[in-house]
Amino acid sequence: MTLEDLREAQQGLAGIAVRTPLVDIPELAALAGVPVYLKLESRQPTGAFKLRGAWTALRRLPPEQRARGVITYSSGNHGQALAYAAQRMGVRAVIVMPETATRAKVEGVKRWAGEVVLAGTTSEQRYEKAAALARSDGLTVIPPFDHRDVIAGQATVGLEIVEQLPDVAEVATPVGGGGLAAGIALALGAVRPSARLTTVEPEGSAALAAALKAGKPVRLERTHSVADGLLPLSVGALNFAILKNVARPALVSESAIVEATRWLYYEKGLVVEPSGAVTAAAVRSRVFRPRGPTVLVVSGGNIDPATIEGLVPLPV
Repeated sequence: MTLEDLREAQQGLAGIAVRTPLVDIPELAALAGVPVYLKLESRQPTGAFKLRGAWTALRRLPPEQRARGVITYSSGNHGQALAYAAQRMGVRAVIVMPETATRAKVEGVKRWAGEVVLAGTTSEQRYEKAAALARSDGLTVIPPFDHRDVIAGQATVGLEIVEQLPDVAEVATPVGGGGLAAGIALALGAVRPSARLTTVEPEGSAALAAALKAGKPVRLERTHSVADGLLPLSVGALNFAILKNVARPALVSESAIVEATRWLYYEKGLVVEPSGAVTAAAVRSRVFRPRGPTVLVVSGGNIDPATIEGLVPLPV
């Protein structure tokens, strides 16, 4: 993908995705010894960065495919984003979600007229159900991360970061399937190649770290984390191809994720889901030690305050 391709995605998001702010966080800067900013993708209309990729992929579909409707498999945020985009375009959207999906994310999909289908607990089970429904109903599958146009849409986060902070030296981003990280990697490579990319995963769900160690995507036997948006059993193949030579992995514990989620809420007044809090957790637990002006991507905020108040680390 060229810079022109990423710029086209950025232009196509005008009036749809919000240009989310960078927020200076002095407490994190004091810990890191460098300026630290949060990129609040939690302030997107659907509560997460996923809107960028979902809209771009749907917009770029041939009109005849789009008219037949779309389907995806998602723990919640991509599903909400695709439902929102589809409603804006007058398109049917079916969202296959895990049986363990949070109420906030299920209601979020329904808010945008998405048709919710619950299937299993793993990304593979959701994928199998979505593939079957796509065949039976003539729907086009829009994957949550391993897709060229989805990655191009997510790359606009990286373009914005460099526009907002031209001297950025470090960007840290959460990683599930790798679409956001791959997009940011492409953007940084095109407009700020000196910036380093740190990819943050829960210790119990480190598919990218495992792939980097093996030199290829590998399937984890299980994933386990309070960060429910970061639980794919494998990183996407296309995403890995982009990330394999640039990603610097960092793993955070369950206790660090919960601590950061609660700290962001009680001390900074920010409603951030655990998946979005992992970058702050990496700084607060000192597993990520940046060397210059740093942006921590807060990927989503689809969690209700009552859940944050009762949040505890999952047992290992």
